[in-house]
Amino acid sequence: MSLIETLSRSIAAGACSLALFATPATAEAPAPVPPVAVGQVLPDVVMAGLNGPAKPLSSFRGRPLIINVWASWCAPCRKEAASLERLAWSEAGSRYTVIGISTDDHRAAALQWLRQSNATISHYIDTGPHWTLEHMLGASSVPVTVLVDAKGRVVGRFRGARDWYSPESIRLIERTFAGAGRPASGR
Repeated sequence: MSLIETLSRSIAAGACSLALFATPATAEAPAPVPPVAVGQVLPDVVMAGLNGPAKPLSSFRGRPLIINVWASWCAPCRKEAASLERLAWSEAGSRYTVIGISTDDHRAAALQWLRQSNATISHYIDTGPHWTLEHMLGASSVPVTVLVDAKGRVVGRFRGARDWYSPESIRLIERTFAGAGRPASGR
């Protein structure tokens, strides 16, 4: 083999090696968890506590649950927070457990908002990079409020802010939970 052939092969081999090492690895990131459909049971995940300890979602089974997904930077979320507190402490709300889940990127921002709002209900925080709770609850935008029956089934999902302590919202909550026990053809 001539010197030119040897050099040509060496250069070609080097170029192939360089191309191999220069190509980024393409390990696929896990797909986001799809939203749990109405009628389906929420999977159990441990939620990181904001104003209390971490808690598994399944620990809320046995009693209807109202989950509000929010962020401290979200003006409509901040506006509806007080109505959720009033609902939680009212006679009408005493049949339910009301919790909040922050989607803030920074725990400190969520904690600061909780302190400013004098929050008393339990709040948790979802964290990246996977945002499991956000995806699972269907919170592609906030606020979102998800109603979950005592067996852990999603019975309703409501987008946008509202006054949760208003008579209309209380009736909506009651109708949603009452309708969850009926067969699909009766809804």
